[in-house]
Amino acid sequence: MAVLTGAAVRRAVAVAAAVVPALGLAPAAAAVTAGWPAPPAASSMKMPVSPAGAQPRARAAAQAGLARAAALAQLDEIGVPAAWRTSRGRGVTVAVLDTGTAPGTPDLAGSVTAGPDYTLGVNPAHYRPPHWHGTYIASLIAGHGSGPGRGTGVLGVAPDASILSVRVVLDDQEPGFPVYSANQRYKNALARGIRYAVRNGAQVINMSLGGATGTASLRQAIGMAISHGVVVIASAGNDAQRSGGFTPYSYPAAYPGVIAVAAVGADGRPASFSDRNSSVVLSAPGVGVVGASPGGGYALASGTSPAAAFVSGVAALIKSRYPGLAPALVRQALVSSAAYRPPGGYQPGTGFGEVDAAAALAAAGKLAARGGGGAGLGAGERFGPGRPGPVQVVHRDAARIAGAEHVAAAGAAGFLIAVAVLGVLGGRRLRDRRRKAIDVTSLSS
Repeated sequence: MAVLTGAAVRRAVAVAAAVVPALGLAPAAAAVTAGWPAPPAASSMKMPVSPAGAQPRARAAAQAGLARAAALAQLDEIGVPAAWRTSRGRGVTVAVLDTGTAPGTPDLAGSVTAGPDYTLGVNPAHYRPPHWHGTYIASLIAGHGSGPGRGTGVLGVAPDASILSVRVVLDDQEPGFPVYSANQRYKNALARGIRYAVRNGAQVINMSLGGATGTASLRQAIGMAISHGVVVIASAGNDAQRSGGFTPYSYPAAYPGVIAVAAVGADGRPASFSDRNSSVVLSAPGVGVVGASPGGGYALASGTSPAAAFVSGVAALIKSRYPGLAPALVRQALVSSAAYRPPGGYQPGTGFGEVDAAAALAAAGKLAARGGGGAGLGAGERFGPGRPGPVQVVHRDAARIAGAEHVAAAGAAGFLIAVAVLGVLGGRRLRDRRRKAIDVTSLSS
């Protein structure tokens, strides 16, 4: 049995007080779509039954107070309060490429700039999107609280940062969601959103979303962002339970240069739904995470979406304190300072460990002091000990190379014959297996 840390215990108590009241509501289960938390109806925070005649404003204030307690507990789990002594994200813009952010959300008031909507035309005319997922994610990154003195409500990792909200995808309950997913007109929406964010001053890009395939334009847009000094972070995906063991890659998380984030529970173990593959760089809390929802409410959700948002917030803290630090060195600071490092230093379920905000800032400071404006070592440093010597020339032995080629060709032919025989013997069985897989997929969609 895993032993909970003090921070994890405090978080569990705070979350239980907020969302497991007399109504008996348990935390929402993780959604199956890569990078997305549960729908709002399933994950809305519930309050204990109020006395007869209680005013709605009083109930809302009590809910906001419980949300603050739960938010502080989950931030404490990754060392954020200690990091605030050094940075709170001031001067940094985090682009949230998502479903959009609901205007007027109290915990984000004054911190959000709305960018373009690259999904226009997919929903019926006059439909008003809920902006549920995007609001929730933005609050985890830069929520500043609400109420008198902003003393209640959700606090994000970087409460002094700004959000650039760009709508590139739909909440899955929107009427146009099936059309959006199938229409080629919208396949480059995410790439367009990245380019917009870079052109409009984002220093960090958060993409709490993903899919099974990427596009050339998306890969190129990510390369453009990194080349302009932007830190790019994405959720690893929520398909582990459906895949069983190694999880297929999710994009954009699997592209080179992207910091892919997996989800862990309060015990530090990989969440059951969180993808497991070699694209995972870091992990962060992703089970029962409290955030703001449109209309002044609060929601509890699970997924690699909130995990990615936490890491984006830490990246914003680093870029605020060390604005010249290159994306590769921000990544190095996050990785080298991670807590709960797995045996051997890396595992596909949690990457190099769980993000630690205070330790990451300290590591970033050391890299910055060494002249970390480039994408590699500091000025005057080199890989390996001592000065490099002359290049050693290796002469080719043409006869030995020709002999090795003949052996390799013969081996390859034998391999192809074996594959062909196996294909004849196993072809029908393979077709049957594929047919069953297709039937299962259609039933579960």
